[in-house]
Amino acid sequence: MNKKLKEYLIITLGFIIVALGLTVFLIPSKLAVGGVTGLSLIIHTHLNFLSVGFLLILTNSILFIIAFFTLGPAFGAKSIYASLGLSGAIWFIQRLHPSMKPLTDDLFINLVFGMLVSSTGMSLVLYQNASTGGTDILAKILNKFLHIPIGRSLLFVDFFITILAGITFGPRLGLYALLGVIMNGMIIDNMIAGLGTKINVHIVCSNPEIIRDFITRNLLRGATLYKAEGAYTKESKTVIVAVMSKREFIRLKKHIELNEPSAFVTANVVHTVLGQGFLTN
Repeated sequence: MNKKLKEYLIITLGFIIVALGLTVFLIPSKLAVGGVTGLSLIIHTHLNFLSVGFLLILTNSILFIIAFFTLGPAFGAKSIYASLGLSGAIWFIQRLHPSMKPLTDDLFINLVFGMLVSSTGMSLVLYQNASTGGTDILAKILNKFLHIPIGRSLLFVDFFITILAGITFGPRLGLYALLGVIMNGMIIDNMIAGLGTKINVHIVCSNPEIIRDFITRNLLRGATLYKAEGAYTKESKTVIVAVMSKREFIRLKKHIELNEPSAFVTANVVHTVLGQGFLTN
């Protein structure tokens, strides 16, 4: 499959999941958990003839126009697609079910499941180097003109929205919204770390060609070889070091078990890999 097409398919899946989390759990419960979605929900409460989906499209469009003039045309097509796609998905779901009720009366359950679902979708979008826009844009504008770090700017904007939620819906919903903002950041960080996980493999063996050829020809990965000596046997050995995905490691392990069963293999998880073959991961 074409790499660009695959990226857009994953982004599409991501913003659909986000839209479901918002429309099924969070929006019906009036949980304005930061972001432009939360702001749109607050505006919808005062101007209920405007749907949240329409307000999202309008707000994001305005923000992208402002960003174009203040930050330059640096925003990629993927971010614009994800932002407007999420707004459109929410608008479409709300058109199908204009009076959707929360699945349960328990506000905490709606918050937890809403954040789990929407943060999972958001992680898929962010992992493809895209963004759903919204408060990211406002944070970057604050960073450029007031020199506030991006992280603090984003927290400030989302915190301001949760304050508005508290004023609009009462302190109970406002505090739940603030809890949702904290959960969102934690879930996304852990999800992206999991998606980016790679396996660092060390293989000590006597016949390195069998393993090296499989890594380079079948897995299409690079490897580093160096000579070593067994401390107990005094025999000359070769150590192969390679980094690969979990799926590739399973294939390599099966190959070693069948063709070089005497090899000694250790593997550990790494979360950050930079270099050829891992430029976008």
